[in-house]
Amino acid sequence: MGDGKRRPVVESHTSEEALDHLKEEVADDLGLKEKILRVGWGEMTTHEVGKIGGNMVRRMIAYAERHMDDNGEKQEKGSEQRKT
Repeated sequence: MGDGKRRPVVESHTSEEALDHLKEEVADDLGLKEKILRVGWGEMTTHEVGKIGGNMVRRMIAYAERHMDDNGEKQEKGSEQRKT
């Protein structure tokens, strides 16, 4: 996956499978995939798994921001308030 292209998460996955896929993708991008394969998740440092988790959150936020509105436009702050 080192080609710089992002592959979309397949929609038919369960949320758990999608998160596992994202976790593996982020670990690979951070250069940690080989270590995980070699020693397993249980031997990763707190710093390493924190980097993976933090990057996962950043990507999920970016995804949510891109898909907030069906028209492809970001919603303005305060637009969540209902008009009466």
